[in-house]
Amino acid sequence: MRTITIQGPGKNALGSELMQRLIAEFEAAAGDPVLLTGDGDAFSAGLNLKELLELDLEGMRAFLERLAKLAALVFDYPGPVVACVNGHAIAGGCVLALCCDWRVGTSNPNARIGLNEVALGLRFPQRLLRMLRHQLPRLEHVVLDSGLFAPDDALRMGLLDEVADDPLIVAHERLSARAKHPGDAYAAAKAALRAGVSARDEAEEQAFLGEVVPAWVTPEVKAFVRKALGK
Repeated sequence: MRTITIQGPGKNALGSELMQRLIAEFEAAAGDPVLLTGDGDAFSAGLNLKELLELDLEGMRAFLERLAKLAALVFDYPGPVVACVNGHAIAGGCVLALCCDWRVGTSNPNARIGLNEVALGLRFPQRLLRMLRHQLPRLEHVVLDSGLFAPDDALRMGLLDEVADDPLIVAHERLSARAKHPGDAYAAAKAALRAGVSARDEAEEQAFLGEVVPAWVTPEVKAFVRKALGK
């Protein structure tokens, strides 16, 4: 079993360098059971908004492609993946948690978990929404309300599978239980259950390039991001 830790500045904010490192670690794990957690007192507070402010259209395309690759890699990973949501899991951080097979959250009432992209004026790539919808039947409420939830409410909404005072211990237990299953059978069942969900067809590709990416670099979105950063 392996532990992959989301570790970076800004409460483990997902920037290009961190996402590329996580991609490399998941690829190197090669199907071994993985526990995904965050460094310190946060899972991940979301995307690196400081980096987003600096990106032009082409830079944003590369950034979002990297995010989609990481999410799909976690979602389609053949072995068991359990998330220890040890603190805030916001926006992109929540996306990664939802792509895991099971999510154990901290009972700390100060932690916040949710998808608040709409509140920042951001658009979801259709491929990403499809992966999230597969994992979360109440996704529409979570996305459109754009709220951030305390752990007990996150559990009620389906963002977490369980809450624990020591989520790391419980996450290890859940991962160990799944790791006992024959690896080939687990991988085959998971692939069958998620077949085609993360794929993107030509129409989606055109919508991604022509609508989603440009929407992330508009002056209005930049203004929302600056406000979120307190600038």
